[in-house]
Amino acid sequence: MKKSIGVSPNIETFFGTRDENVRLLEDSFNITINLRSNSIEIEGAARDVARAEQLFADYESLQRSGFTFSNGDLNNMLRVLTSDPNATLRGLAEAGRQRSFGRRTVQPKSGNQRRYLEAIENHDMVFGIGPAGTGKTYLAVAMAISALLAKRVNRIILARPAVEAGERLGFLPGTLQDKIDPYLRPLYDALYDMLDPEKVDRYLEKSVIEIAPIAFMRGRTLNDSFVILDEAQNTTSEQMKMFVTRLGFNSKAVITGDVTQIDLPNARRSGLLEAIDVLKNVDGLAFVHFDEGDVVRHHLVQRIVRAYDEHKARVAEQQMLLLAESKAPESAEIPEKAPAPEEKAVSTEAKQ
Repeated sequence: MKKSIGVSPNIETFFGTRDENVRLLEDSFNITINLRSNSIEIEGAARDVARAEQLFADYESLQRSGFTFSNGDLNNMLRVLTSDPNATLRGLAEAGRQRSFGRRTVQPKSGNQRRYLEAIENHDMVFGIGPAGTGKTYLAVAMAISALLAKRVNRIILARPAVEAGERLGFLPGTLQDKIDPYLRPLYDALYDMLDPEKVDRYLEKSVIEIAPIAFMRGRTLNDSFVILDEAQNTTSEQMKMFVTRLGFNSKAVITGDVTQIDLPNARRSGLLEAIDVLKNVDGLAFVHFDEGDVVRHHLVQRIVRAYDEHKARVAEQQMLLLAESKAPESAEIPEKAPAPEEKAVSTEAKQ
């Protein structure tokens, strides 16, 4: 099927740098897009052509309404659209417009990130589970700031277990805050990235934003709060149960973790793994799982995560084979049948 649609003003901005957006649509929808002097020609299957036509119509409508796409936002939205047939460009743009993330504009860069943001909006407790670089913590902090600026909550509480990543740092100098700050630095980084430094410092001073190890959560009831537990794979079973039962009225909790990077000593069972098993059928909770396709760091990170996953699968397969071989019954040697008495006699006579 071939369809021609009229060209709207500034349509060249839709095409992106070196036509990267057009190539993305052509590869994902299996269509061909050609820009003519006064029209855009789309060729492909009827269903795919209709989706592309709707996308161009949404873009033109958003442009007329004064919506401006920040650097990279349109490409991120198109990636979500190509992975989710039910998503629309207008819906993604308007959902992003409703959220205020301070000085940053945050748009989901994959279908799972979009589902993650929607789950946080629609549920009081959300588990975000996946590899490094998928935006679990960053998006959770962004949603917390959005809720605080919109006055839906009165404070943000960021918690994290104080567990070293495979090394012993010994006793750290300074006050208690100085000792725990190195473990909580990723949370500070996300805050300073989205809010002015003066505003972050003021919020921290007034305890509007509180950053603390999970050990400080016991005995508290957190009302009117947005609570984030980062690196939850390093919580023990007792710590996880303690944290998920802190939730008070008008509060939200987001728990993030990567089950492939557990640094607990003495091979203790991760509280996150246990929570996935125990809470999977509890109403009101949401679990969002990320994979290497959601990695938004350097493109090498995506390949590294995939390589580790493939290595883990190979090791697991080898262990299963070794286990199966060890359980297989050893082939017992069949003893030679003893000769009958008559045969013995015959053989003795023959020898004589």
